Amino acid sequence: MSQFFESLSALAQSAGLADLTGAALRYLFPLLALLILGRCARSLLLFQKEPEVWAWLSGPGGARLAVTHWETLLGRAKTCDVVLDYPTISRTHAVLTRYDDGSWTISDVGSKGGIQVNGESTSMAAVDFGDRIALGGVEFQLVPITKEQEVIQASVRTRAGDEIRPGVTLFFLTVFQILTAFQLMLRAEEPLPIGSAFLILTGIQWAFFLFMRILRRTGFEVESIAFFLTTLDLAVIASDDPSELRKQLVCIAAGLMVFLIICWALRDLERAKKLRYVAAAGGLALLAINLLFGVEQYGARNWIYIGGISFQPSELVKLCFIFVGASTLQRIMTKRNMFLFIAYSALICGCLVLMSDFGTALIFFVAFLVIAYMRSGSFATIALIVTATGFGGVLALRFKPYILNRFSAWGHVWENALTTGYQQTRAMMCIASGGLFGLGIGEGWLKYVAASDTDLVFAFVSEEWGLIMAILMVLAVVCLAAFVARSASVGRSSFYTISACAAAAILLIQTMLNVFGTVDLLPLTGVTFPFVSNGGSSMIACWGLLAFIKGADTRQNASVAVKLPPRKEMEER
Repeated sequence: MSQFFESLSALAQSAGLADLTGAALRYLFPLLALLILGRCARSLLLFQKEPEVWAWLSGPGGARLAVTHWETLLGRAKTCDVVLDYPTISRTHAVLTRYDDGSWTISDVGSKGGIQVNGESTSMAAVDFGDRIALGGVEFQLVPITKEQEVIQASVRTRAGDEIRPGVTLFFLTVFQILTAFQLMLRAEEPLPIGSAFLILTGIQWAFFLFMRILRRTGFEVESIAFFLTTLDLAVIASDDPSELRKQLVCIAAGLMVFLIICWALRDLERAKKLRYVAAAGGLALLAINLLFGVEQYGARNWIYIGGISFQPSELVKLCFIFVGASTLQRIMTKRNMFLFIAYSALICGCLVLMSDFGTALIFFVAFLVIAYMRSGSFATIALIVTATGFGGVLALRFKPYILNRFSAWGHVWENALTTGYQQTRAMMCIASGGLFGLGIGEGWLKYVAASDTDLVFAFVSEEWGLIMAILMVLAVVCLAAFVARSASVGRSSFYTISACAAAAILLIQTMLNVFGTVDLLPLTGVTFPFVSNGGSSMIACWGLLAFIKGADTRQNASVAVKLPPRKEMEER
């Protein structure tokens, strides 16, 4: 088989077929990419947002207020999930929580008027339908929705896959992958490893798609975007160093396993909440190992080598951090737990600063701000945190000259084109030389510059594939973030919503730091581009982050994290 591919490649090169196909595919690739991403974006961004009503709060005068979340903040503030405009009710008074088994509890979150259930004062109590709940002396009653209302809600909800057929999108993606492999193989000295790698990737994505259909999930747009970006990742590696393909395929498979494990954990929120203790300890343990045994590379001590295999523990800590941050609303609304989360975040960022991993520390800080704001809803609190962190940043620059060197080169790379600005100046020249449609896959020069397939991958894709493809690559990540933003307002549980927002924020800030660092709009921080940069740890972490985004999908038959009713019940609906 190897001899056949090598003979075919030699024949194609002698006949000039590689040049002819390369010229044609330069214009075809952006069209295929636009078709794939356009179909995914249409389904993810244009679905009708229908909040699900889980119960009603019947108030004075018979007024009914819909309870549309599993953790519902009750109070007088406009930011509450259910606004109760009574002077005796505190701005944030109580949290009404629904559990997986359908039971309910109500918890006081530091109100002045307190809460009563059936006439008895309490700080936290179980609530059944029909119970009387007094908040600051104002009485309400928890009322269930009827079976007819359940049927109506199910019938009007958007069904994943109705707007577009995910199988058709995957077919176009497969064509994209076949043409990419074909173009790379024509120019390769050893075409067999490249062809095998893309064949395995195609097989993995179709097997995963069929597995999801067996689970009765009809939405595959989020995964299709990830597989599209992963295709570019393999293309970059095949062009730069084909010997890395096998390792990256193993990491893609490992990432899918992490994706499924996190989705399984999210299927039971009580189980997920308990895992936060394991996640917290695991995250700190990974960073402690990194501090003790880490190896410095490119100025940051964030690499671990075991038996010739290297990985970055800080990438996996992102998943632990989100698990800790997205614990239940009723728990983190207390000041004690908010301070504990701040301390945990500061400890992680402090470890990263000690390792000189400034880029990852910045990513964690942005994720922390997202979680902290969604928990507190206070701009004043966030402003105080940002100010304190600013002083910490000044100290880091004072005692970490490596970070200071990065900042000193920022905005002056052309003045230091042969020293601190070497990578970025070459990257920008390659972006310009690639034009809109690129020089052709495998025809770039940037591959000879250090970190071209990781830190500078935006320029790598721009040079070989063209600026249009590089921009589509960025828009793919933006599409995932926009989907999370649209889904947030109708999220079932704050755990799903906050974890998805934090995951999307991490992916988005990584993209911004990678792209803007490459073109000198921001300092070059050594942050990878999600799913595209070469790196096993990054690939596994990105698939793990994608699981939180998948868990927040509220469309019917979409999220793996949400249990579906039995088939018979679904058919009756």
